[in-house]
Amino acid sequence: MTEKIKILMIDDHPMIIEGYQNTLLFTKKDNQELSIDIANNCDEAVKLMDLSVKNERPYNVLFVDISLPPSKDGSMSSGEDLSEYARKILPKAKIIILTMFNESFRIHNIIKTIDPEGFLIKSDLTSSELASAFQAVLNNPPFYSGTVNSHIRKTITSDIVIDDKNRKILHLLSQGVKTKNLAAHLDISLSAIEKRKKQLRDIFEVQDGQDETLLNEARKKGFV
Repeated sequence: MTEKIKILMIDDHPMIIEGYQNTLLFTKKDNQELSIDIANNCDEAVKLMDLSVKNERPYNVLFVDISLPPSKDGSMSSGEDLSEYARKILPKAKIIILTMFNESFRIHNIIKTIDPEGFLIKSDLTSSELASAFQAVLNNPPFYSGTVNSHIRKTITSDIVIDDKNRKILHLLSQGVKTKNLAAHLDISLSAIEKRKKQLRDIFEVQDGQDETLLNEARKKGFV
């Protein structure tokens, strides 16, 4: 019996999409019939998702790049926003995230907010891994690429527990944001940030008070 699979690929690089398409069409199983639509930005993706629901032919699988041109009305600025929207209107669709981002904070945040059936880091990606991920997501999700699994293992095996606010502080510091500018990103006072940084130094047993030392210890444990 033929399995009809309706797919939406969302990426702003046409050559990348062409590569994904060719890989899936070349490696699909004999009983699989693939129908593939393409969106290059948030607006196109929302339009196609809405149309699939309206026509009662919802997508089965979404391939979503995280870095995308934002929607014209500013309501969506990334593949994360699109994925959250898809979860609402396409609850049965399986979401495969593809991204160049490999920082621990971003990986943690995507898993927590989207809980994708597939999560692939583009620098890890080969055609054979894409094909394997697609079949695994259809039949036995989730499928995470090597970098994602490595970050998950590090944080699971660590006995260190830090909350989302502290994760974001570490992430912002790793991006070069100065402590005095953190408040603008976190919606908490500078004194609260200093207290949290002290907590982090205690957690990671940092003695010298230097941000770079803190980040180095956090990296070793997979939190940055």
